[in-house]
Amino acid sequence: MPIEILSALAEPTRLGAIRILADGGEHCVCELMARLEATQSRMSRHMQTLKQAGLVVDRRDAQWVRYRLNPAMPAASCAILTAVLDAAAAEERSAA
Repeated sequence: MPIEILSALAEPTRLGAIRILADGGEHCVCELMARLEATQSRMSRHMQTLKQAGLVVDRRDAQWVRYRLNPAMPAASCAILTAVLDAAAAEERSAA
């Protein structure tokens, strides 16, 4: 499972989506598309990868799908996610 999680987070668009979802809220795929400048089909593929890795869950809302971090994520997966998010934030700070 750690390799699947790290592989899912290694792609910049997927990491960006996770960073958005890390605020604890639920976000529409349309918002993720706009903020990450991705097409609907591309965003859907990325979110499916994150879902398969157990990082996100979704729910249908009319024609849109809303995503949030998986509240039932195992502690080990949560620790990996936290470490990756912390590293990404540190890299962003040092680049600024």
